[in-house]
Amino acid sequence: MNFAVLVSFLAPFLPSLFNLGTKAAESVAEKFGEDAWEKAKSLWSKLRPKVEAKPLAQGAAQELAQNPNDEDAREALTKQLQKILEADPALAAEIARLLEDSSETVHKVVNVTQSVKGDRNITFGQSDGTVNINQS
Repeated sequence: MNFAVLVSFLAPFLPSLFNLGTKAAESVAEKFGEDAWEKAKSLWSKLRPKVEAKPLAQGAAQELAQNPNDEDAREALTKQLQKILEADPALAAEIARLLEDSSETVHKVVNVTQSVKGDRNITFGQSDGTVNINQS
């Protein structure tokens, strides 16, 4: 499972997930679509008890909810979720299945951009979904 994709998907929804029932939840559903909002709620409902049981994970999630673009908070939550899911293979399998079943919805929220300048440069990494390569 790609833990960074999981956190990147959840990050824009965390402020609303911590404040369910507010107008923020409605606006995030409008921005990313009802399917993405429902998927985020489903994933968080599975993860939240484990996150709340681990103070470092709880703090990382709250920090990312307050600052969804904070890369340090994103990295901290990624590491905490990795530890949680590695310790609970059944939950990890369930989360992986949920992400896989909705990969199109997830990729509407998660964007990966790489810029390379120069001649014959090589980049490598992992990508799920559609990859478009443009050469100029």
